[in-house]
Amino acid sequence: MQATLASPPLSASSGEAHGALRQALARAEARRKWRAFALTLPLLVFLLLTLLVPIVALLQRAVENPEVANALPATVRALDGWDRKEAPAANAYAALMADLGHLPDSSDAGALARRLNTDLPGARSLIMGAYRALPMEGSPDAIRAQLIEKDARWAEAPLWQAIAKNGARWTPDYLLASVDLQRDAQGQVERMPEEQRAFGGILLRTFHISLVVTVICLLLAYPLAWWLATLPARSANVLMILVLVPFWTSILVRVAAWIVLLQSEGLVNRGLMGLGVINEPLALLFNRTGVVIAMVHILLPFMILPLYSVMKSVPPTYLRAAVSLGSSPIAAFFRVYVPQTYPGVGAGALLVFILSIGYYVTPALLGGADDQMLSYYIARYTNVEINWGMACALGALLLTATLVLYGVYRRIGKAELSLG
Repeated sequence: MQATLASPPLSASSGEAHGALRQALARAEARRKWRAFALTLPLLVFLLLTLLVPIVALLQRAVENPEVANALPATVRALDGWDRKEAPAANAYAALMADLGHLPDSSDAGALARRLNTDLPGARSLIMGAYRALPMEGSPDAIRAQLIEKDARWAEAPLWQAIAKNGARWTPDYLLASVDLQRDAQGQVERMPEEQRAFGGILLRTFHISLVVTVICLLLAYPLAWWLATLPARSANVLMILVLVPFWTSILVRVAAWIVLLQSEGLVNRGLMGLGVINEPLALLFNRTGVVIAMVHILLPFMILPLYSVMKSVPPTYLRAAVSLGSSPIAAFFRVYVPQTYPGVGAGALLVFILSIGYYVTPALLGGADDQMLSYYIARYTNVEINWGMACALGALLLTATLVLYGVYRRIGKAELSLG
């Protein structure tokens, strides 16, 4: 007779023990996740306050148009339904003077005048003249007659068109102007007159300078990174310190040093003349050449480091194997080694290009009037023109360009991975 062995059924207490163990493990895992989240929370808050909040505020200010809406609410209502062809009715003049009379002080009138002056040159004098004429009493027709007597332009439509166009609190005008577009008196989008188009050319100039700097950095950094990757670790680490020296020096100091080196009597020109290469000093300052030289010097480490990190991961045996199979050393280098460094090339080029399009100090100090990049005009609108809307619109344009470049890089990287 053959005995059959069977495992005894689990008791209820054993099932409860397993359930309690699972709950304890789940609680421990939850505590671990919350602990990790608590450790990263300060960093998340820091990024939120220093990165995301300023970006949201920048994008909001690029479409915000509060000056006219806050200062002239009654005037905007009076112009509602106006055909925007001839000067409006007399009640609009009375509403304008009433709104100006309710402004707290002259700084509010100045902000209103500056905003309208960006759309209509000469609007500042009209608004400030009307503000200084307060109080102005009488019927709407009498107020209209007094304003026209002070300045005949009050009888024309352009200023009123500017007020009506900017009456809404939110506007696309700044973003349109950043790409050389505008709204006409009827609110239709059109291209700016050719003599007023500026930012399209400035954006192309910014991309051109950044591309030239990126290409030169790549041509200089690739052989240097390859040489560092082939050296023993001790020698490579010592030489890498020299590569990182620019990180420890202020940009202003480096730019000032280049001003000394590149001037007519500077070391570069004197050295070239001493060698007989040139007969007279080259113009290396306050032009595109000086800007490119200084930017390449500053940004070169940002190209070397990604290339070096990728090249160190490429086994040297690949090249030796290709040569042993009959390939020439040059062909093996370009067919076997270079394709494996494409991730470093892409990362370094993207990093240098993105940093380049946002440069301000170097072109401002070393370049001429035709060498200023988009960041220069952002600073100008912020510090000189006091036009935050236009400055934020140009900043949004740079941000968009950066995101597009990053998106293209990611798409190309994914395509390469899928092909690989």
